[in-house]
Amino acid sequence: MSLVLVTGGTGHLGRDLVDHLVQAGHTVRVFARSRQGRTDVEWAIGDLATGQGLRAALNGVHTVINAATHSPIARRGGFRPIDFFKSPSAVDVEGTACLLAFSQDAGVQHVLHVSIVGLDEATLPYARVKLAGEQLVRQSRASWSVVRAMPFHYLLEDLLAGMSGLPVWPIPRTTLNPVDTSDVADYLVRCAFDGGRGVRAEIGGPDDLNLVEIARQFQIARNLRRVILPIPLSDRAARGMGFVVSKGVRGTRSWADWLKQASAQRRSAA
Repeated sequence: MSLVLVTGGTGHLGRDLVDHLVQAGHTVRVFARSRQGRTDVEWAIGDLATGQGLRAALNGVHTVINAATHSPIARRGGFRPIDFFKSPSAVDVEGTACLLAFSQDAGVQHVLHVSIVGLDEATLPYARVKLAGEQLVRQSRASWSVVRAMPFHYLLEDLLAGMSGLPVWPIPRTTLNPVDTSDVADYLVRCAFDGGRGVRAEIGGPDDLNLVEIARQFQIARNLRRVILPIPLSDRAARGMGFVVSKGVRGTRSWADWLKQASAQRRSAA
């Protein structure tokens, strides 16, 4: 089987992606800033933000899956005022440009780039950064694919958990279909090796849910009682914030199922 380089392989999506690739029989090389515990993959140490170690990491690679990103909102599990004004671009733009150039030099046969559904109308700085990186891929002379995914379940959980101390939760009244990282990983592996190229069908979760209902289900799963204050949101404003429903492939794990599994894991760890 071919050698696959995964960037972002130590993140939530990346870990699931590496699992699926290994299970499918591929030789996997993870490009990361430090070596992690698993021994069933190769480790290439470097930094996508600077390009350090990237040329060596691409040696002999057939396929690259670029799942790396730098979202301060996701890392801290909540918004800060700065997030409405700027977002770092070193990984998602400069790093992507470096990855594309070095991949061409190394003779990589396929660069599969992971992006986000709804970027064209989203206005948050992080979304603009992600769109700029995606556009670099689309304009590249490399053999490329782009897969856009909906927001992940774990990210919604982190954002809602960050509101747990508030007695009242202001929640936009808008609909989306969040997706499980395992479903996305499974789809990415299929797209990496099915011979397709270009912009692939986007992927979202199986259910279209109002964000108010998402918050309500989270509270039930966490045994929380907080007042939910629905905030009206125009369609334009919702799209600007990235709240859309994907029109492509649907995953299988629902938000409710994911919450049950997360609750069971917390109980077993207690």
